[in-house]
Amino acid sequence: MLSVEIPGFRTLHLDHLVVDFNGTLARDGLLLDGVVPRLEALSASLALHVVTGDTHGSARNQLQGLPLELVVLAPEHQAEAKEDHLRGLGAERTAAIGNGRNDRLMLQAAALGILVSGMEGTAIEALQMAHLFVPHIHDALDLLRFPQRLLATLRG
Repeated sequence: MLSVEIPGFRTLHLDHLVVDFNGTLARDGLLLDGVVPRLEALSASLALHVVTGDTHGSARNQLQGLPLELVVLAPEHQAEAKEDHLRGLGAERTAAIGNGRNDRLMLQAAALGILVSGMEGTAIEALQMAHLFVPHIHDALDLLRFPQRLLATLRG
């Protein structure tokens, strides 16, 4: 579990992290450098879930051996499916990271929704639903590895 009190926002007691794959952890279906050690470190305090439409069909291969649950979604209603997965874990105890339009509902429902940008861009609708925005997945994962960093941005 990861806990941090953020004055003027909320006290977070997180058990799960739900992350998108393409555009968030990966580009063109390949994991970004530096993601694996961060995920491995976070797995000590959070149950990790990658929920993806798997655009390139590479998520299973790229994530093999990592301490996480992979959920590959059907092409239809992905935003709703991601939100349903998050709610099934307990939205109030779950953080979410994504970049796309199909991430918007899970970012909004999560106790902490973090939007990232990358070479694939960032959906404006997702930006409007997230609690905060960071320029790179490393920054997002490091906010959870070092949760006191969240205070500077989210405190009231």
